[in-house]
Amino acid sequence: MNNTVINLSDNHSLISNWVSELRDVTIQNDRLRFRRNLERIAEGIALEISKEMPFEIVDVQTPLGIHQSKRLKEQPVLATILRAGLGMHGGLINYFDKGDNAFVSAYRRHFEDGSFEISLEYVSCPSLEDRIVIICDPMLATGASLVKTIEHLKVLGNPKQIHFVCAIACSKGIELMNEHAPDVKIWCGDIDTDISEKGYILPGLGDAGDLAYGTKQQQ
Repeated sequence: MNNTVINLSDNHSLISNWVSELRDVTIQNDRLRFRRNLERIAEGIALEISKEMPFEIVDVQTPLGIHQSKRLKEQPVLATILRAGLGMHGGLINYFDKGDNAFVSAYRRHFEDGSFEISLEYVSCPSLEDRIVIICDPMLATGASLVKTIEHLKVLGNPKQIHFVCAIACSKGIELMNEHAPDVKIWCGDIDTDISEKGYILPGLGDAGDLAYGTKQQQ
Protein backbone atom coordinates (compact mmCIF):
# COMPACT_ATOMS: atom_id res chain seq x y z
CA MET A 1 0.00 0.00 0.00
CA ASN A 2 1.21 3.51 -0.87
CA ASN A 3 0.25 6.82 0.68
CA THR A 4 -2.63 8.75 -0.78
CA VAL A 5 -1.08 12.03 -1.93
CA ILE A 6 -3.21 15.08 -2.67
CA ASN A 7 -1.26 17.73 -4.63
CA LEU A 8 -3.45 20.80 -4.47
CA SER A 9 -1.51 22.48 -7.29
CA ASP A 10 -2.78 19.86 -9.74
CA ASN A 11 -5.89 22.01 -9.97
CA HIS A 12 -5.19 25.73 -9.77
CA SER A 13 -6.57 27.51 -6.72
CA LEU A 14 -5.47 30.25 -4.34
CA ILE A 15 -3.29 27.64 -2.63
CA SER A 16 -0.99 27.46 -5.67
CA ASN A 17 -0.83 31.28 -5.66
CA TRP A 18 0.26 31.29 -2.02
CA VAL A 19 2.85 28.55 -2.64
CA SER A 20 4.30 30.61 -5.51
CA GLU A 21 4.70 33.55 -3.11
CA LEU A 22 6.47 31.33 -0.57
CA ARG A 23 9.02 30.44 -3.25
CA ASP A 24 9.55 34.00 -4.53
CA VAL A 25 12.81 35.56 -3.29
CA THR A 26 11.40 39.03 -3.92
CA ILE A 27 8.58 38.35 -1.46
CA GLN A 28 10.41 36.20 1.11
CA ASN A 29 11.96 39.24 2.83
CA ASP A 30 8.53 40.01 4.26
CA ARG A 31 8.38 37.54 7.17
CA LEU A 32 4.84 38.51 8.10
CA ARG A 33 3.61 37.72 4.59
CA PHE A 34 5.60 34.46 4.55
CA ARG A 35 4.02 33.31 7.82
CA ARG A 36 0.56 34.40 6.69
CA ASN A 37 0.90 32.43 3.45
CA LEU A 38 1.83 29.32 5.44
CA GLU A 39 -1.22 29.93 7.60
CA ARG A 40 -3.52 30.42 4.59
CA ILE A 41 -2.27 27.25 2.88
CA ALA A 42 -3.02 25.29 6.07
CA GLU A 43 -6.48 26.86 6.28
CA GLY A 44 -7.26 25.81 2.73
CA ILE A 45 -6.10 22.25 3.37
CA ALA A 46 -8.01 22.13 6.67
CA LEU A 47 -11.19 22.84 4.75
CA GLU A 48 -10.43 19.99 2.32
CA ILE A 49 -9.68 17.54 5.15
CA SER A 50 -12.91 18.49 6.94
CA LYS A 51 -14.89 17.24 3.93
CA GLU A 52 -13.64 13.71 4.68
CA MET A 53 -14.31 13.76 8.43
CA PRO A 54 -17.42 12.19 10.00
CA PHE A 55 -20.33 14.49 10.85
CA GLU A 56 -23.61 14.28 12.69
CA ILE A 57 -26.99 15.98 12.40
CA VAL A 58 -27.89 18.24 15.34
CA ASP A 59 -30.92 20.38 16.07
CA VAL A 60 -29.95 24.07 16.15
CA GLN A 61 -32.30 26.63 17.64
CA THR A 62 -32.50 29.73 15.46
CA PRO A 63 -34.48 32.88 16.37
CA LEU A 64 -37.31 31.55 14.17
CA GLY A 65 -37.26 27.80 14.61
CA ILE A 66 -35.22 24.59 14.59
CA HIS A 67 -32.73 23.67 11.86
CA GLN A 68 -31.15 20.25 11.42
CA SER A 69 -27.50 21.17 10.85
CA LYS A 70 -24.36 19.19 10.06
CA ARG A 71 -21.49 19.39 12.54
CA LEU A 72 -18.21 17.54 12.96
CA LYS A 73 -18.80 14.38 14.94
CA GLU A 74 -15.37 14.54 16.56
CA GLN A 75 -12.45 16.90 16.84
CA PRO A 76 -8.94 16.13 15.55
CA VAL A 77 -5.58 16.34 17.28
CA LEU A 78 -3.42 18.98 15.57
CA ALA A 79 0.24 17.96 15.79
CA THR A 80 2.99 20.44 14.95
CA ILE A 81 6.69 19.82 14.31
CA LEU A 82 8.57 22.71 15.92
CA ARG A 83 9.58 25.30 14.96
CA ALA A 84 8.75 25.66 11.29
CA GLY A 85 5.36 24.01 11.72
CA LEU A 86 4.03 26.78 13.94
CA GLY A 87 2.90 28.91 11.01
CA MET A 88 0.80 26.13 9.52
CA HIS A 89 -0.46 25.13 12.95
CA GLY A 90 -2.03 28.56 13.24
CA GLY A 91 -4.00 27.94 10.07
CA LEU A 92 -5.20 24.50 11.19
CA ILE A 93 -6.30 25.74 14.61
CA ASN A 94 -8.13 28.68 13.02
CA TYR A 95 -10.44 26.15 11.38
CA PHE A 96 -10.35 23.24 13.84
CA ASP A 97 -10.66 25.65 16.77
CA LYS A 98 -12.02 23.00 19.15
CA GLY A 99 -9.30 20.48 18.36
CA ASP A 100 -6.69 19.15 20.77
CA ASN A 101 -3.02 19.92 20.15
CA ALA A 102 0.33 18.16 20.15
CA PHE A 103 3.83 19.61 19.78
CA VAL A 104 6.97 17.76 18.71
CA SER A 105 10.52 19.13 18.67
CA ALA A 106 12.35 17.43 15.79
CA TYR A 107 15.35 18.93 14.05
CA ARG A 108 18.40 18.04 11.99
CA ARG A 109 21.61 17.66 13.99
CA HIS A 110 24.36 18.40 11.45
CA PHE A 111 27.86 16.89 11.42
CA GLU A 112 31.11 18.24 9.98
CA ASP A 113 31.05 15.79 7.07
CA GLY A 114 27.75 17.32 5.88
CA SER A 115 25.56 14.46 7.09
CA PHE A 116 22.84 14.85 9.69
CA GLU A 117 20.58 12.86 11.98
CA ILE A 118 17.10 13.64 13.25
CA SER A 119 17.02 14.62 16.91
CA LEU A 120 13.66 14.44 18.69
CA GLU A 121 13.82 15.88 22.20
CA TYR A 122 10.31 16.99 23.24
CA VAL A 123 6.75 15.72 22.81
CA SER A 124 3.62 17.21 24.39
CA CYS A 125 0.54 15.29 23.35
CA PRO A 126 -2.86 13.95 24.49
CA SER A 127 -3.78 10.30 24.02
CA LEU A 128 -4.08 9.53 20.33
CA GLU A 129 -6.03 6.31 20.70
CA ASP A 130 -8.69 6.10 17.97
CA ARG A 131 -8.24 9.80 17.13
CA ILE A 132 -7.94 11.66 13.84
CA VAL A 133 -4.47 13.25 13.82
CA ILE A 134 -3.37 16.07 11.50
CA ILE A 135 0.40 16.71 11.47
CA CYS A 136 1.85 19.84 9.87
CA ASP A 137 5.31 20.92 8.73
CA PRO A 138 5.95 23.26 5.78
CA MET A 139 8.33 20.89 3.97
CA LEU A 140 8.44 17.14 3.38
CA ALA A 141 12.04 16.78 2.18
CA THR A 142 13.83 13.52 3.03
CA GLY A 143 10.89 12.43 5.18
CA ALA A 144 13.18 11.34 8.04
CA SER A 145 11.85 13.77 10.65
CA LEU A 146 8.24 13.00 9.79
CA VAL A 147 8.74 9.23 10.00
CA LYS A 148 10.44 9.60 13.39
CA THR A 149 7.67 11.93 14.62
CA ILE A 150 4.96 9.46 13.61
CA GLU A 151 6.79 6.61 15.35
CA HIS A 152 6.92 8.60 18.60
CA LEU A 153 3.30 9.75 18.35
CA LYS A 154 2.03 6.21 17.86
CA VAL A 155 3.52 5.29 21.24
CA LEU A 156 0.85 7.61 22.72
CA GLY A 157 -2.03 5.72 21.11
CA ASN A 158 -3.11 4.20 17.83
CA PRO A 159 -4.79 6.88 15.68
CA LYS A 160 -7.55 5.77 13.34
CA GLN A 161 -6.45 8.32 10.73
CA ILE A 162 -3.29 10.36 10.19
CA HIS A 163 -3.12 13.28 7.77
CA PHE A 164 0.05 15.20 6.98
CA VAL A 165 -0.14 18.81 5.77
CA CYS A 166 2.75 20.64 4.08
CA ALA A 167 3.36 23.46 1.64
CA ILE A 168 5.86 21.57 -0.54
CA ALA A 169 6.67 17.86 -0.66
CA CYS A 170 9.56 16.11 -2.37
CA SER A 171 9.30 12.81 -4.23
CA LYS A 172 12.05 11.32 -2.03
CA GLY A 173 10.13 12.12 1.15
CA ILE A 174 6.97 10.60 -0.28
CA GLU A 175 8.93 7.44 -1.12
CA LEU A 176 10.19 7.15 2.47
CA MET A 177 6.65 7.62 3.76
CA ASN A 178 5.45 4.85 1.42
CA GLU A 179 8.04 2.58 3.00
CA HIS A 180 7.56 3.44 6.68
CA ALA A 181 4.12 5.06 7.08
CA PRO A 182 1.93 4.12 4.11
CA ASP A 183 -1.28 4.72 6.07
CA VAL A 184 -0.70 8.48 6.27
CA LYS A 185 -2.60 10.70 3.81
CA ILE A 186 -0.37 13.48 2.49
CA TRP A 187 -1.83 16.90 1.59
CA CYS A 188 0.58 19.31 -0.07
CA GLY A 189 0.53 22.64 -1.87
CA ASP A 190 2.96 21.34 -4.50
CA ILE A 191 5.48 18.56 -5.21
CA ASP A 192 9.11 18.98 -6.32
CA THR A 193 11.19 16.09 -7.64
CA ASP A 194 14.77 16.95 -6.64
CA ILE A 195 16.69 17.25 -3.39
CA SER A 196 20.16 18.63 -2.61
CA GLU A 197 23.04 16.75 -0.99
CA LYS A 198 22.20 18.56 2.26
CA GLY A 199 18.60 17.38 2.14
CA TYR A 200 16.89 20.55 0.93
CA ILE A 201 14.10 20.41 -1.64
CA LEU A 202 14.97 21.74 -5.11
CA PRO A 203 13.83 24.22 -6.30
CA GLY A 204 11.84 24.38 -3.05
CA LEU A 205 11.83 27.68 -1.19
CA GLY A 206 14.84 27.54 1.16
CA ASP A 207 14.62 27.05 4.92
CA ALA A 208 10.99 27.66 5.94
CA GLY A 209 11.83 28.01 9.63
CA ASP A 210 14.49 30.65 8.98
CA LEU A 211 12.25 32.56 6.57
CA ALA A 212 9.40 32.59 9.09
CA TYR A 213 11.30 33.17 12.33
CA GLY A 214 14.91 34.17 11.59
CA THR A 215 18.19 32.31 11.22
CA LYS A 216 19.50 29.95 13.88
CA GLN A 217 22.80 28.41 14.94
CA GLN A 218 23.34 24.98 13.42
CA GLN A 219 23.53 22.12 15.94
